[in-house]
Amino acid sequence: MRNTNSKAVKAMNEEHPVEKHPFEPFLPVNARLLMLGTFPPAPKRWCMEWYYPNYTNDMWRIMGLIFYGDKLYFVDEAHKTYRLDAIKAMMREKGIAIFDTCLRIRRTMGNAADKDLEVVEQADLDGMLRALPQCRGVVTAGQLASNIFAGHYGLDVKKMKLGERCDFTFDHRTVSLFREPSSSRAFPMRVEQKAQYYLQMFEALGIK
Repeated sequence: MRNTNSKAVKAMNEEHPVEKHPFEPFLPVNARLLMLGTFPPAPKRWCMEWYYPNYTNDMWRIMGLIFYGDKLYFVDEAHKTYRLDAIKAMMREKGIAIFDTCLRIRRTMGNAADKDLEVVEQADLDGMLRALPQCRGVVTAGQLASNIFAGHYGLDVKKMKLGERCDFTFDHRTVSLFREPSSSRAFPMRVEQKAQYYLQMFEALGIK
C-alpha cells in the first residue's frame, strides 16, 4: 500500500509540480493599500516579469485611468507589454503594496483559474501587514484570494457586494477589506466602469 501511495504521489508531482511564487513581495513602507491576488499565471502568459503580467489583464489600464486619466499610460502597445519602471514608481509614490495570497501552488489543469489551483502553502499575511504600519486597506483579486484572506482573519465576505468593504482589527489598527471587480477581461464590465469602483476605494484611503 505504501509503495502504491508513493508512486501515486510521485506521478502527481511530475504531472502537476509544486510552483513557488516567482516574484518578491512589493512592500513600500509608506503603503496604505495592500493588493493581493491568488498566484501569477504560467510564464507563457507573461508579457513582463511582475504582477498582472498578462497583456490582456486590465489592472494596469485601470491604474492608468485612475491616476493619469489614460488607460494606455502604462501600456507599451508597440511591444505588447507594460512600462514596468513607471508602474513601480507610481506604486511607491502612491503607497501601494502588492503580492499574492499563495506562496506555493499546483496547477491541476495547467492554468491560473482559481478552481484549478491547489494551495500548497499560503503567504504570510500577518507578516506583510506588520511590514506595512500605515496600511489601512486590502483588496483581494478573485474569489479564492478573498476566501483565503477572509478565512485567515475570520471575516464573513459572502454577502459583500462590489464596492463594499469589511473592517477588521489587526495590531490595534482598523483595516478594511475591499471587494472590487476583477481586472480580468473575463469579468463582464468595461475597464472604465471598473476604474470607477477602484477610484472609490482609493479616495476612501486618501490615495490620490
